Amino acid sequence: MSKTGIPKDLGANRPIPRRDFMQGVLVGSATALGGPLLEAFAAPADGVGAPESQARAGEAPQDLPGYYPPRLTGMRGSHPGSFEAAHAVRDGRAIASPLDTGESYDLIVVGAGISGLSAAHFFRARTSMSSRVLILDNHDDFGGHAKRNEFSLGGHLELMNGGTLEIDSPRPYSPVAAGLIRELGIDVRQFSQECEDKQFYRRHGLQKGAFFDRETFGADKLVVGVDSVPVERLLAAAPLSARARADIAQIEEGAADYLPGISAADKKLRLSRISYRDFLRDVVQVEPATLDFYQARTHAEWGVGIDAVSALDCWAFGLPGFKGMGLPRGSIARMGYTPAGYIDTGGSATFHFPDGNASIARLLVRGLIPAALPGHSAKDIVTSRADYSRLDRAEAAVRIRLSSTAVRVRNLPAAANVREVEVTYVRGARAFKVRAKGCVLACYNVMIPYLCPELPEPQKAALHQLVKTPLVYTSVALRNWTAFAKLGLYQVYAPGCYHSGFALNPKVDIGAYRSIVAPEDPILIRMLRTPCKPGLPEHEQNKVGRAELLATPFATFEHQIRDQLARTLSPGGFDPARDIQAITVNRWPHGYAPEYNPLFDPEVPPEQRPNVIGRARFGRISIANSDSGAAAYTDSAINQADRAVSELLSA
Repeated sequence: MSKTGIPKDLGANRPIPRRDFMQGVLVGSATALGGPLLEAFAAPADGVGAPESQARAGEAPQDLPGYYPPRLTGMRGSHPGSFEAAHAVRDGRAIASPLDTGESYDLIVVGAGISGLSAAHFFRARTSMSSRVLILDNHDDFGGHAKRNEFSLGGHLELMNGGTLEIDSPRPYSPVAAGLIRELGIDVRQFSQECEDKQFYRRHGLQKGAFFDRETFGADKLVVGVDSVPVERLLAAAPLSARARADIAQIEEGAADYLPGISAADKKLRLSRISYRDFLRDVVQVEPATLDFYQARTHAEWGVGIDAVSALDCWAFGLPGFKGMGLPRGSIARMGYTPAGYIDTGGSATFHFPDGNASIARLLVRGLIPAALPGHSAKDIVTSRADYSRLDRAEAAVRIRLSSTAVRVRNLPAAANVREVEVTYVRGARAFKVRAKGCVLACYNVMIPYLCPELPEPQKAALHQLVKTPLVYTSVALRNWTAFAKLGLYQVYAPGCYHSGFALNPKVDIGAYRSIVAPEDPILIRMLRTPCKPGLPEHEQNKVGRAELLATPFATFEHQIRDQLARTLSPGGFDPARDIQAITVNRWPHGYAPEYNPLFDPEVPPEQRPNVIGRARFGRISIANSDSGAAAYTDSAINQADRAVSELLSA
């Protein structure tokens, strides 16, 4: 142990799972491991037909025994092998002449996320259940951002979302989206009441905390009792000046009107034109350390700091400092989609599956390919094990082809009144082409101009503006959570750290799945990182952050995770070398769909916004994904799938 009480050996050399897929082939270490985690990609029990030899013989990795990506650890999300072909197309590199598979479909969907899976569902429902559909996805698993992280800890199944967190939206779900959720057997309100225990940790005396790091604030210090202890008492031992503590107390508990003498409407307009950081610095007039404390408060929702979110949007989302401003409920035009929705409607009903909205993706796959996911209800989907070898069978009406990156999509010249689309994709080291009567692009919209260079220039320019927000959801498996219990906390806000926050896995019991109950039990924690660069416009921050994520190796993430948890939790007896069992870094360089930001985006009518211009149908090609709805929510993904299919069928 060092003088600080933090173990010098953070445990980076301990044998935990650190495995990745590279172009569908397992790579990495952890050779000392055995047991359930190795089921992620196992050879047949008799040793005949190793994955490499079968793949060389033409059989895809997803068809091999033991293929099970939810249990892979290490670098996940946009994992190695999932983006290189797309980047080659973006960079203008030539693709090898494709092999014609001879396959022909009624519909090809590019993207096996919730929008793409919904598009396949809607298409079959509105045409025929025998319609032939091929779904291509660049990842080694289906679900898109609705990714499932699965662990076996002490013989117990533990789940966490690797991406999309829950059913939740700033506005009630549309009839189409709500209808699909009901059709999948999900009763959101009933499930929330019956399955979620949102007060579990508080009932056991645990609270929220904040960690002040020495690099930002001068000393490492954990305080416990955020939102439950008076601010003055909470921050008494924090490494802050008396002025900064007074600033924070005033912001959190005060009721000053910082814009006296002007109407509420004018206040809202003025607040929409300045960032929350500028509001605190120039209007409230706090000192720099106070700004540092609040800088990361917007990371989880926006993926950028308070310098890139308007003060009005922060007011609508419930951030402090506005109690005495006299602002009535209700949005104005200069507000983002998320805060405007919540302040107008209070948002949708919510529910968190143990694996996030991966359960929605799995239910959609079950409906499309029943043999791939046994079971009959939205509750048993949580513990149902997917059979990936069933996803791409020649005899099936619907086929899902993983590790297959679309690189070219074009309308073919009409022949004998038949209009078709040709899609070229790369799988492994080879290119293939297939045909269909229509195509839905439910992929990252910024890629579409590279896939379809024939698009009109204004449409391509609009699509190029739909820059997504990079972020990282990290799942860390711990031996137990006794350190949290001893310290009396379940969630930590860490504004100056590599990960701006982390929390114990929510308690959700559904179907046969049961969450942990005792501090001595193994548990998963979720850590959040948003690689934003304060001071730049939002999309410029996104671009810089994306480049950083793609250049950051797993070893860097692991060191930062171990160091941060040690520095925060060591007073409770936490030892990263002993207590960390596995790490899954869900890296999303293209994360949240872009929403309107009044600080940086021009004020134009909705029909002139880039997502609307960019999603226009092009021949037999239509465009879906939450990007085309300019809203980073599952209902947006579903709504856009519905629109794209409707446009295609009416063409």
